[in-house]
Amino acid sequence: MTASAKKNQKRTRIRETGKDRVFNIINGIFWIIVLFIVLYPLWLILIASVSDPDAVLQARVLIWPVDFSLMGYDAVFQYKELWGSYLNSVFYTIVGSALSVVVTLACAYALSRPFAGKKLVSLGITFTMFFSGGLIPIFLNVRDLGLYDTRTIMILMNLVSVWNLMVARTYIQTTIPNELYEAAVMDGSDHFTYFFRCVLPLSGTIIAVLSVYYGVARWNDYFTGLVMLRNRSLYPLQLVLREILTSLTSTGSSDTFFAAYADNLGGLQEALRKAEVAKYCCIVVSTVPAVVLYVFMQKYFVKGVMIGSLKG
Repeated sequence: MTASAKKNQKRTRIRETGKDRVFNIINGIFWIIVLFIVLYPLWLILIASVSDPDAVLQARVLIWPVDFSLMGYDAVFQYKELWGSYLNSVFYTIVGSALSVVVTLACAYALSRPFAGKKLVSLGITFTMFFSGGLIPIFLNVRDLGLYDTRTIMILMNLVSVWNLMVARTYIQTTIPNELYEAAVMDGSDHFTYFFRCVLPLSGTIIAVLSVYYGVARWNDYFTGLVMLRNRSLYPLQLVLREILTSLTSTGSSDTFFAAYADNLGGLQEALRKAEVAKYCCIVVSTVPAVVLYVFMQKYFVKGVMIGSLKG
């Protein structure tokens, strides 16, 4: 870059006025406060989970862990059902998300093509986004179909999100040109061939977006298991952790979660002491996979928001 070009570049820069600098300072302070409000509770849960129970009870854990200890995690991981429920959640999340993505993309492709009664079908699908039959009719229907208390219901329940369906349809309509379909038809392809050989290979972004959306939703889902499952061996992780957290608040109950381990942990009093830290450990155990997924797939969330902002 020549000296004259550098001079011209300096001249074109917009000079900040005093008001601009004041605004930038206030704006920066405001967002720093917002960031602190959002992140500090998460940090507090993390440091409390690895601190001494007495320090947590005395509210001495504020910035850093106090008397580093993993006794809370040790107590939580002694719960035998935790590991089985963890594997159940992994299975429900992977299989359910994969099936949800396939069904959503297939339905989105159908809605992106013109056909008789398309508006009526779209209206019917959108209607379910705002209204449903209610919990009792859904439960009775599941029971009559023989799906109650099975792994299948954990996969089929909430299989398709209407919002995700509309996002996928918008992506197909705005990203994949109709001329490609016409060329494929001229080469003799039908809808199935075009969908699997053209649409899916060009839909990597939306597949990633849907995988993240469905994966996080299924990992955090406990209500389906609470209503539809009776066999404890089928429970997802979130339902087991919910029971643990609920039992931790019932310190006077003889069937408290840690009461079962009172002998191993040095008596009920010691067990309840460790329970104060264990509740933070439960939160960490359940949220770490979702947080990791958010970190590595963050760019796809941005693309998903941009896709959903377009009308189609």
